[in-house]
Amino acid sequence: MDKTIAMKRLEIVIGIEQLEELMELLGKSDVRGYTVIKNAGGYGSRGARDPNDVLMEQENVVVVLACKEDQAQSVVGNLRPVMKRLGGMCLVSDCLWVEGPAVSY
Repeated sequence: MDKTIAMKRLEIVIGIEQLEELMELLGKSDVRGYTVIKNAGGYGSRGARDPNDVLMEQENVVVVLACKEDQAQSVVGNLRPVMKRLGGMCLVSDCLWVEGPAVSY
Protein backbone atom coordinates (compact mmCIF):
# COMPACT_ATOMS: atom_id res chain seq x y z
CA MET A 1 0.00 0.00 0.00
CA ASP A 2 1.21 3.48 -0.78
CA LYS A 3 1.45 6.19 1.81
CA THR A 4 1.02 4.01 4.90
CA ILE A 5 3.15 3.57 8.04
CA ALA A 6 3.32 0.29 9.97
CA MET A 7 2.20 0.95 13.54
CA LYS A 8 0.68 -0.66 16.62
CA ARG A 9 -2.97 -0.11 17.54
CA LEU A 10 -3.91 -0.13 21.21
CA GLU A 11 -7.49 -0.47 22.36
CA ILE A 12 -7.94 0.01 26.09
CA VAL A 13 -11.30 -0.55 27.80
CA ILE A 14 -11.63 0.73 31.37
CA GLY A 15 -14.23 2.25 33.65
CA ILE A 16 -14.75 5.98 33.18
CA GLU A 17 -13.64 6.50 36.78
CA GLN A 18 -10.10 5.41 35.75
CA LEU A 19 -9.88 7.57 32.61
CA GLU A 20 -7.93 10.43 34.19
CA GLU A 21 -5.31 8.02 35.55
CA LEU A 22 -5.00 6.38 32.14
CA MET A 23 -4.55 9.75 30.43
CA GLU A 24 -1.73 10.59 32.89
CA LEU A 25 -0.10 7.24 32.13
CA LEU A 26 -0.34 7.89 28.38
CA GLY A 27 1.28 11.28 28.94
CA LYS A 28 4.20 9.61 30.75
CA SER A 29 4.59 7.40 27.67
CA ASP A 30 4.72 10.52 25.43
CA VAL A 31 1.49 9.60 23.63
CA ARG A 32 0.34 12.69 21.75
CA GLY A 33 -2.97 11.55 20.33
CA TYR A 34 -5.77 9.15 21.14
CA THR A 35 -9.53 8.83 20.85
CA VAL A 36 -11.88 8.33 23.82
CA ILE A 37 -15.24 6.68 23.16
CA LYS A 38 -17.57 7.08 26.13
CA ASN A 39 -20.67 5.09 27.09
CA ALA A 40 -19.28 1.72 26.04
CA GLY A 41 -21.07 -1.27 27.46
CA GLY A 42 -20.20 -4.90 27.75
CA TYR A 43 -19.62 -7.81 30.07
CA GLY A 44 -16.32 -8.70 31.71
CA SER A 45 -14.56 -9.29 34.99
CA ARG A 46 -16.53 -6.45 36.63
CA GLY A 47 -19.85 -7.83 35.44
CA ALA A 48 -22.28 -6.16 33.06
CA ARG A 49 -21.92 -2.50 32.18
CA ASP A 50 -24.95 -1.19 30.34
CA PRO A 51 -24.75 2.50 29.41
CA ASN A 52 -28.53 2.54 28.88
CA ASP A 53 -29.28 1.43 32.45
CA VAL A 54 -30.35 4.62 34.24
CA LEU A 55 -29.85 3.02 37.66
CA MET A 56 -26.24 2.00 36.98
CA GLU A 57 -23.87 4.94 36.95
CA GLN A 58 -20.81 2.90 35.98
CA GLU A 59 -19.78 3.11 32.37
CA ASN A 60 -16.85 2.00 30.28
CA VAL A 61 -14.72 4.05 27.96
CA VAL A 62 -12.68 2.79 25.04
CA VAL A 63 -9.37 4.54 24.34
CA VAL A 64 -7.91 3.91 20.88
CA LEU A 65 -4.46 4.99 19.78
CA ALA A 66 -1.87 4.18 17.16
CA CYS A 67 1.87 4.53 17.74
CA LYS A 68 5.26 3.21 16.72
CA GLU A 69 6.44 -0.13 18.14
CA ASP A 70 8.82 1.36 20.74
CA GLN A 71 6.15 3.71 22.04
CA ALA A 72 3.64 0.85 22.24
CA GLN A 73 6.15 -1.08 24.34
CA SER A 74 6.46 1.95 26.64
CA VAL A 75 2.68 2.24 27.03
CA VAL A 76 2.29 -1.48 27.75
CA GLY A 77 5.23 -1.37 30.18
CA ASN A 78 3.63 1.50 32.11
CA LEU A 79 0.13 0.02 31.89
CA ARG A 80 0.88 -3.58 32.86
CA PRO A 81 1.57 -2.91 36.59
CA VAL A 82 -1.78 -1.12 37.06
CA MET A 83 -4.10 -3.13 34.76
CA LYS A 84 -5.37 -5.43 37.52
CA ARG A 85 -6.33 -2.43 39.63
CA LEU A 86 -7.83 -0.53 36.68
CA GLY A 87 -9.73 -3.56 35.40
CA GLY A 88 -10.79 -3.72 31.81
CA MET A 89 -8.52 -4.86 29.03
CA CYS A 90 -5.81 -3.74 26.65
CA LEU A 91 -5.44 -5.13 23.13
CA VAL A 92 -2.39 -4.53 20.93
CA SER A 93 -2.43 -5.29 17.22
CA ASP A 94 -0.58 -4.38 14.04
CA CYS A 95 -2.10 -1.69 11.86
CA LEU A 96 -1.31 0.69 9.02
CA TRP A 97 -1.54 4.46 9.45
CA VAL A 98 -2.84 6.03 6.25
CA GLU A 99 -0.88 9.22 5.71
CA GLY A 100 -3.00 12.33 5.46
CA PRO A 101 -2.96 15.53 7.52
CA ALA A 102 -0.38 16.05 10.26
CA VAL A 103 0.12 12.86 12.26
CA SER A 104 -0.61 12.76 15.98
CA TYR A 105 1.32 9.66 17.01
